[in-house]
Amino acid sequence: MPIPSFWGETLTQTKSRETLHEDLVVDVAIAGAGFTGLWTAYYLIKQNPSLSIAVLEKNQVGFGASGRNGGWCSALFATSLEKLAKNSSRSAAINQYQAMVDTLDEIAQVITDEKISADWTRGGTVTLARDQIQLKRAMAEINHLRSWGFGEDYLQLLNKEQALGILQASKVYGATFTPHCAAINPAKLVTSLAQVIEGLGVKIFENTEVIDFSAHKIKTTKNIVSANYTVKALEGFSPTLNKFHREVVPVYSLMIATEPLSNETWDQLGLKNRETFADFRNTIIYGQRTQDGRIAFGGRGAPYHFGSQVNPKFDLHKPTHNDLEKTLKELFPILKDVQITHKWGGPLAISRDWSAQVSFDESTGFASAGGYVGDGVGSSNLAGRTLADLILKNKTPLTQLPWVNHHSRNWEVEPIRFIGINLGNFLAKTSDRFESGKSKSSIFSKILSLLIKK
Repeated sequence: MPIPSFWGETLTQTKSRETLHEDLVVDVAIAGAGFTGLWTAYYLIKQNPSLSIAVLEKNQVGFGASGRNGGWCSALFATSLEKLAKNSSRSAAINQYQAMVDTLDEIAQVITDEKISADWTRGGTVTLARDQIQLKRAMAEINHLRSWGFGEDYLQLLNKEQALGILQASKVYGATFTPHCAAINPAKLVTSLAQVIEGLGVKIFENTEVIDFSAHKIKTTKNIVSANYTVKALEGFSPTLNKFHREVVPVYSLMIATEPLSNETWDQLGLKNRETFADFRNTIIYGQRTQDGRIAFGGRGAPYHFGSQVNPKFDLHKPTHNDLEKTLKELFPILKDVQITHKWGGPLAISRDWSAQVSFDESTGFASAGGYVGDGVGSSNLAGRTLADLILKNKTPLTQLPWVNHHSRNWEVEPIRFIGINLGNFLAKTSDRFESGKSKSSIFSKILSLLIKK
């Protein structure tokens, strides 16, 4: 089954891998052949080439969010500095954010060292403020980060002219800019990474569905894999296993891609350095200029499905895809006649307290990472390095970060989470509609901020 996205169509070669047909004994067994699982295997095998490692994947490498996301490799971390500090210390919280910045350098180095083709361009991110309310949010974010010691090299405030110098969108009042993001083709990165670790001796089994974990064992639909260490790297697909059904919720983020734009159009739009872009509305949007000159554009707002269901039919949701096209063409009126050539989507994982986490239980050999809230391309690399250190018993600065062995409480039982999550979607959309062009936040926005307080 191909990666269901525009990115998947750009792959010139796809590799078919064998299915696991017999019981297996290895040092490390990993469930999930996305970024978390593959980065974990990469850093394990690089540090200890003698390890036997098996990666088990229900579909194919990169089938989940890793192969079909927005193509941002960013230093964004969903958990607030305040929450990180509350559970650790001020310095530990700052270290967590700095580790995300350092992660971009690490990924860039691996891409260079392993000769990976991923359409990597580190152009940064411009986040537009398109009315007075959004401008206040931009300034508040700047002031907040300054109070924690993060300067202009981390995030800077742009005036209207500076913002338009990067991206010619409509109704621009200003923006923030960070250099700490790269535009990538995620399907190329994840599939190339898989080939790299196979070359190092890691075994990857596709069409091999994991149905349960126990101490030192992973159970598939047909076999048992015994291991000293087992790793759950399932992200938005975790709720499909009963044991982890309420650990995270699968929230669908959907995307569209335009036809390739002409050089004349790009001269008017900008993004000369392939900057990724967003704005300060409540309903999250994100976009990038692809290597072949399209806009890949996505956002939240698709419904949460009762019982944390994950189903391929949810990857397409006509109202949300229509909203994305409408939003894109409102942002850039020059695109009013441009064709949308691709539509896709998929689930990402959100924990109850919006905190990504890396966990390791030495007594059972069980490790896991996830809950990236949509910022997993960079976070998963940091997670993979951290899991490798934990499993190999290396005490490093990474194993001291505050997300290590942080455990979020479970999500509420149904129908409470169904009502709450879809209420959040409604409030975000309603807030954006009421606040557009205004200078004062709506009551809907204030309720939303309380509902998803990070």
